[in-house]
Amino acid sequence: MAPNVFVSSHPLIQHKLAILRDKATEPKKFRQVVRELAIMLVMEATADMPTEEIMVETPMATTRAQKLRDRIGLIPILRAGLGMMEGALDMLPAAEVWHIGLYRDEKTLRPVEYYNKLPIAPTVSVCLMLDPMLATGGSASATVDILKKWGAKQIKFLGLIGAPEGVARLQKDHPDVPIYLAALDERLNEIGYILPGLGDAGDRQFGTG
Repeated sequence: MAPNVFVSSHPLIQHKLAILRDKATEPKKFRQVVRELAIMLVMEATADMPTEEIMVETPMATTRAQKLRDRIGLIPILRAGLGMMEGALDMLPAAEVWHIGLYRDEKTLRPVEYYNKLPIAPTVSVCLMLDPMLATGGSASATVDILKKWGAKQIKFLGLIGAPEGVARLQKDHPDVPIYLAALDERLNEIGYILPGLGDAGDRQFGTG
């Protein structure tokens, strides 16, 4: 495992991931579990973030405490990343949210950008990309390209399941971007879906397909 790829072994994450993999899990439950997993992945991805000291008044006394130093931006990749955004915002309510829309051309498996509402210049120090599936890695790599051209200096990818092919692609194109996953699966099938995976994360969240 590469030093910048972090695959969680937490029992609770693995338990919830089993719920997502089950084809009988209905969209409402699926969305709930995606949100919960996003909360836990945000905890892992922010473990190394710097803090600064502040003074706070407790009901009993004044004490030193710590707060996050950097401004954080959440970049959910439309549409499947929207489900992870809710959990991420639960943990980082002051984060800015910027949407990027990409879809995968089913013939070429290449990403096509259709939506981008980033401001003119970066307003955050750290960007957390949110996308449940890291399959071919094309969309993730293209999103990092967009963020770097925008001027983002620190970018992290958070996903539920990755394929070795997608991880290798993102590492090759952007070795400076850490990857946080709940699971690293076996491989891609002939149409670019992760095996064993959980199917199409967008369709399963929103009851389509």
